[in-house]
Amino acid sequence: MDSLINFLNDILWGYLLIYGLLAVGVFFTIRLGFVQIRHFPEMFRAVLGSAEGDKAGISPFQALCTSLASRVGTGNLAGVAVALYLGGPGAIFWMWMVALVGMATAYAESTLAQLYKTRNAHGQYRGGPAFYMAKGLRAPWAGHIFSICLILSFGLVFNAVQANSIAEATETAFGIDKIWVGIAVAALAGVVIFGGIRQIARCAEIVVPFMAVVYLGVALYVIAVNIADLPAAIGLILRSAFGLEPAVGGVAGGVAAAMLNGVKRGLFSNEAGMGSAPNIAAVATPDPHHPSAQGFVQALGVFIDTLLICTATAVMILLSDRLVPGSGVTGTQLTQEALIVHIGPFGAYFIAIAIFFFAFTSIVGNYAYAENALVFLKADSTIGISILRCGTLAMVVWGAYESVGTVFNAADTSMGLMAVINLVAICLLSGTVAKLTRDYVTQRRTAPPVFHAADYPELAGEIDEKIWTR
Repeated sequence: MDSLINFLNDILWGYLLIYGLLAVGVFFTIRLGFVQIRHFPEMFRAVLGSAEGDKAGISPFQALCTSLASRVGTGNLAGVAVALYLGGPGAIFWMWMVALVGMATAYAESTLAQLYKTRNAHGQYRGGPAFYMAKGLRAPWAGHIFSICLILSFGLVFNAVQANSIAEATETAFGIDKIWVGIAVAALAGVVIFGGIRQIARCAEIVVPFMAVVYLGVALYVIAVNIADLPAAIGLILRSAFGLEPAVGGVAGGVAAAMLNGVKRGLFSNEAGMGSAPNIAAVATPDPHHPSAQGFVQALGVFIDTLLICTATAVMILLSDRLVPGSGVTGTQLTQEALIVHIGPFGAYFIAIAIFFFAFTSIVGNYAYAENALVFLKADSTIGISILRCGTLAMVVWGAYESVGTVFNAADTSMGLMAVINLVAICLLSGTVAKLTRDYVTQRRTAPPVFHAADYPELAGEIDEKIWTR
């Protein structure tokens, strides 16, 4: 299994995605007129535009929190540490680049998810990449392949990754055996996911803002205490990214290693282009009532995840001087040791608690994506959803005691397969995204934008016009 996973990762990450993700991000950045920079304030307006969703959907803020629940997980703590250890400080620069151009990609995929959303048998909004592949590209076969990959990766593999980090951090800090941690996490997750997507959204909108603010608060304290050393840390990141610094952090591959690990861990963290966040973006009721509004919301999610939270972790590690070549200290352990340097023994407990909240919300957020895929596959019967829920919880227990290497490598493979399919789809539909963006920006100059299906005759028969009629 390890040999097969490594072979697939060599192809996906060595040839396709390492360049494809950056290329697609640059493509949308240029085609959409640097939308993530020129219209950055619009992201906040779209999030705060509505306090409540209608009966068919959830609010924009709940959609942001649910997507952040999935994004902000072990990738922000353990993943950043792995990127630093394997790719050196320069990997953080490439994480920034992936996030910057990835904001445009995230905008595009979530805008399409809103446009092509539909209602399920219970009258609730559902949608995502599988839906715009089936309707916009008239390729339902691609939607089926994507949905299966989504269930395997987000419903199963990624949740094992999150559980692994929770168990490792808890064992290090409190000495509790990993298997019991896995069972406890599975029990708590079951309470939430058996309540359905609305229960997940309510949980996310409370927990996610709290954990993000607390974690960033600790990071700001560390930076303030070490403010004199901050310019040197930033300089080290920039020099290492372009090979201007000798091998640091056990890195042998120079710029190539920095780019590879930065892109891999950056995508794992912010998920831009992977096709995951659009599944919850489609469930939202946008305000303004236009598909692009939810695109702006999810672009902000990438910014918060990588440019704020991942950077906070990286800076705390670099300022601690605990990044030692060949030491074998990486992942959660490295992040914990860094916090111990900054705030004393409590640092290990703090990271264990932070990872629990970050990873736990990722588990329930990931499940929401997988349930959405069942709707597309028409397998969302009571039996189908129950099997998915039980499978998700079983993977949580398995992941708690599995080795870090195997779990992370499997996650890279499943994520890569999803991303390839989704990137091709959104590029083929880029003309629609560009038209929607021009429409939104033009209307915004005089009034809140509103989507009018009559202005898009080419979409007749592809979208549910009743959803957009007020």
